[in-house]
Amino acid sequence: MIEKLLGLPINASDQGARIDQLLFWVHVLMVVLFVGWTAFFLYTVFRFRRAKHVKADYAGVKTHTSSYLEAVVAVVEVVLLVGLSIPFWAWKVSAFPTELETVRIRVVAQQFAWNIHYPGPDGIFGRTDIKLVNEQTNPLGLDRTDPHAKDDVTTINQLHIPVNKPIVLELSTKDVIHSFFLPVMRVKQDTVPGMLIPVHLKATQTSDQLREQLAQTATLPTKKKYDGYIAMQDYTGKDGAVILKKGRAFNEDAAKKLVENGIAEVRIGPRAAAEIACAQLCGLGHYRMKGFLTIHEQQSYDAWMKEQLEELE
Repeated sequence: MIEKLLGLPINASDQGARIDQLLFWVHVLMVVLFVGWTAFFLYTVFRFRRAKHVKADYAGVKTHTSSYLEAVVAVVEVVLLVGLSIPFWAWKVSAFPTELETVRIRVVAQQFAWNIHYPGPDGIFGRTDIKLVNEQTNPLGLDRTDPHAKDDVTTINQLHIPVNKPIVLELSTKDVIHSFFLPVMRVKQDTVPGMLIPVHLKATQTSDQLREQLAQTATLPTKKKYDGYIAMQDYTGKDGAVILKKGRAFNEDAAKKLVENGIAEVRIGPRAAAEIACAQLCGLGHYRMKGFLTIHEQQSYDAWMKEQLEELE
């Protein structure tokens, strides 16, 4: 309900509900203040208009009503801070996971991409050297001669994590300040030059589950563009052959084939169910600094990691 009321994206994290609740109560306070002070302003304009008060009253109002109202506002703000914000900070920001199954990943920002570094099966990040940085082949400067670096996996703009496992992201930047933003995870953290800033999270939904919630039905034929959308199920033609498989791109050619086979509706969902955004203006190419978050079941995550390791061989 809070997501719809505030226009928030789908929540896919364990801390999201508490963040949304805090946002809700802050908005309630702001609405009350806006309505209250607007009503007070209109009252004073009408009550003390010149037509009724030709002669100025230099003594003014002698009641303490406004002081009492200000005290109430201060109390509400203290309740929001002490009752919600500080406990949340202690629970989620300060208390980092210590479980053995915690997945650690490095995220290195640069103009204008997100470089992702996975430690591989040994769980230890390999050595990096600025002298080895090559923006085309080795943007992180990973030293493959280091034993711990031989099984390290790197990606660009593609963050993969398992569901229901604690994740620690170590954020840094190669150049200017960026802001790592995962809307569905309710995570936003600036990356500051010269600093390594860890954040932690835990996903509660997979990308497939998110995609199901974001799915929509397209009526055919259509002139609307559906770039970045995929079929949510298999669609067969009149001869029984599959003309559009689940997970395949829904484009003009696919739509044409569906219409030719008498299919008037198709259920589609976004290929990328969750995005990584940069929430800090970081240069002329800021608009294209976008990555994608994929949340797997553990088995699927292991299979993806295995594929990445095979490519290193």
